[in-house]
Amino acid sequence: MSRLSSLPNALQSAVDQGRALKVIAGLTNFDTASVQRIARAAAAGGADLLDLACDPDLVRAVQAVAPELPLCVSAVDPELFPAAIEAGAVMAEIGNFDTFYAQGRVFSAAEVLELTRRTRELLPHVVLSVTVPHVLPLDEQEQLAVDLAEAGADLIQTEGGTSARPFSPGVLGLIEKAAPTLAAAHAISRALRAADRKTPVLCASGLSSATVPLALAAGAAGVGVGSAVNRLDDELAMIAVVRGLREAIGTTVTSLV
Repeated sequence: MSRLSSLPNALQSAVDQGRALKVIAGLTNFDTASVQRIARAAAAGGADLLDLACDPDLVRAVQAVAPELPLCVSAVDPELFPAAIEAGAVMAEIGNFDTFYAQGRVFSAAEVLELTRRTRELLPHVVLSVTVPHVLPLDEQEQLAVDLAEAGADLIQTEGGTSARPFSPGVLGLIEKAAPTLAAAHAISRALRAADRKTPVLCASGLSSATVPLALAAGAAGVGVGSAVNRLDDELAMIAVVRGLREAIGTTVTSLV
């Protein structure tokens, strides 16, 4: 039986149907009040999952304000995961790496693969999502995704927002911003299928309500959206953005994979 079957039914269905919406609070956001605001907005707006920093106290604080919202904890240190899972998170994620690039920290394919293997040793029965670094050439991203699936990753996440250099206003600029992660979602989805792997792909980083339908058309089973929500200070504004994303995901798309 797939580990994905251990997820809450609504989240499992969203992934199976290719319409999952994950709101990302931030790998380095340990501000309890901030994360709680994001959690309430994610729940009210119809998100399927909240991705937050890997900290058991933070997990419990979010559960206090959004008890029905499934939680994913993100880190690059496998040793941090067990306590947060014990506190109530349903999923662990290696990544997102965007935060580290500004510090000059780059994760190699070999390092990500080793982090995955170590996490799987620590958490043999927990759903594990792994981010593929966008700094790798696309063909290397494809191979790493296949290797990660073989090593026990249950979901593969793409990224790329920090490498995008949009220069146009409006919707065109939003598409330019999302281009790297959309390209990765398309390439990785095809590579996994070619390798006869049914591992779902989550497309994240640089997305907006204008581009999430493109991510699903590119082969993603869901999307992860962070800064479009977590950079806002007003909770009502966050809810509006999450609802807009939820509506955009409901848009009919034709798969390009």
